[in-house]
Amino acid sequence: MIKPLAKAAMCCCVLSLCACTADKALSVTQPDEKLDGCTLRFSWWGGDDRHEATLEAIELWNQIHPEIVISPEYGGWDGWTEKVSTQLSGDNAPDVMQINYDWLVNYSPDGKGFYDLYQLQSQLDLSGFDEETLSFGVVNERLNAVTVSMSGRGLFYNSEVYNTVGAEYPETWDELIALGSTFGEKDLYPIDLDNQSGATAWYISVVYTQQLTGREFITMDGKLGFSAEDIKTALDFYKTLEDNHVIRTVQTRTDEDGNCALYQSPEFISGKIAGVCEWGSAIGKYESVLSDGVLECGPYISDGSGNLSGWMIKPSLMYAVSDTCQYPDEAAAFLDFLLNNEQCAEILGTTRGIPASEHAVKALENSGLLEGPASDSTETLVSMDTVTISPYMELSRMKEFYNTAIEKVSYSTVSTADAAQEMYNSITQYLETLKK
Repeated sequence: MIKPLAKAAMCCCVLSLCACTADKALSVTQPDEKLDGCTLRFSWWGGDDRHEATLEAIELWNQIHPEIVISPEYGGWDGWTEKVSTQLSGDNAPDVMQINYDWLVNYSPDGKGFYDLYQLQSQLDLSGFDEETLSFGVVNERLNAVTVSMSGRGLFYNSEVYNTVGAEYPETWDELIALGSTFGEKDLYPIDLDNQSGATAWYISVVYTQQLTGREFITMDGKLGFSAEDIKTALDFYKTLEDNHVIRTVQTRTDEDGNCALYQSPEFISGKIAGVCEWGSAIGKYESVLSDGVLECGPYISDGSGNLSGWMIKPSLMYAVSDTCQYPDEAAAFLDFLLNNEQCAEILGTTRGIPASEHAVKALENSGLLEGPASDSTETLVSMDTVTISPYMELSRMKEFYNTAIEKVSYSTVSTADAAQEMYNSITQYLETLKK
C-alpha cells in the first residue's frame, strides 16, 4: 500500500516555528589568509517571476558582501538538465546550483558528485530543517543538497473563466471529465497540460491509477510498482481526458502553442485554457500572466470516495555546491543567505514554493507573504496522505518513455495496451541497468 510522507517534511506555516536567528558573521578565511575577493557562479532555472526575485536577492547579497560577488546563470527548464550535465562532465559546473531531485541519482550515486554540506555547517545553518526534509539530500551519509521547498503538482484554475461558464471546481475525476462537454460548448477547456513534456500528462494519470490500485508507480529504491495492466489503466485515463474535451490533444497543443510553454501560450493567457496541473512551487509564472487574484488553487481530486492518497510530493528544488568549488565556505555562506536570511526570504517570497527552512517561513509569516495559490496548494497537501515521488520517476530517460507512450496514444498510432507493454518493458530494462 502507498505510504504517506510525514507531514512534518513540508515545513510550512502550520508547523511550530522557532525564532529566526540573527545573521551569522561571515568569517570564512584564516587571519593570515585574507580573502581579497572572489566570484561564485550561481545557476538556476525557472520563470520570469523567479528570475526577477533571485536577481534582486543577489543584488542584496552583493551589497552586503562585496568581497564575494555572485555571478548569475539562469534560464527556462527546457534543455537545462542537458546544459548542467555538460558542465558537470566538463568540470565546469557553477559553484552553487539549484538542482532537481533526480540529479542525485544521475550525478552523485556514491554521494561524491557534490560537496558534503555537513562539512560546511560553520557557515550553513541547518537548524531550521527537520531530519526527514534533510534526508532527501543525503547520499551515503553525505549531505549533497538542501531541500529548498517541498511541492507537488496541483490543479489551478482561472476563476474568471469558471465564473463566466458557471462551473464549480471539480472534486472527483468524474466531475472533471463532465466539465469537458460544458467547456467544449464554448470552445474552452477546463484544464490542460504543458505541451513541452508528457511528464505532466503522465503525472496526473499516475495519480488516478495510484488511487485506484493502491500501488506506487515507482518505489523510492527504484522498483517498478505498476504492472503493464496498471500502465494501460493510466494511459486509458489520459485518452479519456482527450476524448472528452477535458484537455487538448498533443497535435492541437503543438499546432496552437508551437514551442511555447503553456504559461506563455495565447490559449492560456486569453482564458481558452481555464486550468493547469502544475507544481505549487512553479505556479507563480502562470499567475504573472493573468490579473492579480485570478488564478486559484482548486481541490485535490479524489476517486469519488474521498480517497486522495494517490497525489504525490517531493523536494521541488534543492541547492548544492559543486565538488570543484574553490570557495566552499563562501558558497555555504551564500546558501545560508538564500535559505535562512529574513530579507532574502521576503524578496524570494514563494517563487520556489513554501520554504522548507523554518527561519524563512517565519519571515514570510511576519510579512504577510504566505498567501496565494502556492501557499494554498501546500497547506492542502499537508492535510493529505501523499506519496513521496521516487527520484527515479524524475529521470530524463524515464520522461522519454512517458512522452513516447503519451504521444502514441494521443495520435492513436498504437493501442493503449501495446503502448503500456512497451513502456513496461522499457522501464523495467532501464531500471535494471541502473542497478548494475
